[in-house]
Amino acid sequence: MNSSPFHIGFVLFDHLTQLDFTGPLQVLARLPGAQIHLAAKTLRPVTTDSVLTVPPTVSFDDCPPLDMICVPGGFGVDAAMGDEALISFVARQGAQARYVTSVCTGAFILGAAGLLQGRKATTHWAYHDTLGDTGAIPVQARVVRDGNLFTGGGVTAGIDFALTVMAELAGDDTARSVQLLIEYDPAPPFDSGSPQTAPAEVLARTVARYETRLPAFKAALKDAMTTRR
Repeated sequence: MNSSPFHIGFVLFDHLTQLDFTGPLQVLARLPGAQIHLAAKTLRPVTTDSVLTVPPTVSFDDCPPLDMICVPGGFGVDAAMGDEALISFVARQGAQARYVTSVCTGAFILGAAGLLQGRKATTHWAYHDTLGDTGAIPVQARVVRDGNLFTGGGVTAGIDFALTVMAELAGDDTARSVQLLIEYDPAPPFDSGSPQTAPAEVLARTVARYETRLPAFKAALKDAMTTRR
């Protein structure tokens, strides 16, 4: 990388999933030359799906041109897809950024901004079957790259995505060093982190949690994609 700042912008909106945002942030803040921007419609603190609130550092109107835009997911995606100011910001920045990225259901915001058309992408497993409605080519993987587009699967996949981009920008050794610095050495007590490995009863119970959620999400996505057309 050269000596000029590498501008990374995280798009913030209410009710985002905090680890979608803070996982990649923890990695990418260590990128040599990185200048991080937390961009939102206003400078009002943004709520997350946990107690944490996040103070934006810059508004959409005042954000500089980004080298990388990163969009997290969360239940707030429904409203975010219909937010004209947010979608316009993502479309504008995404059109000129060197890297366009998302974590989890943040992919659907990229889709609503017209940035997934004909591109390979992934998202959280519970929403994966809907990803094609954005014009994307859905791929079942933890991290998917299509040219300058990087998408991560659900929540914790954001760390994997960020390390993948880190290696692209600063080399494998730097990415490995950051992985060591944050001691990213997963050893979960259960092998149930994906639909393929979770016990049948756990999968059924978890799928049921989304049954009341998905209709509203799909309706919001349909509205967003119709508006864009």
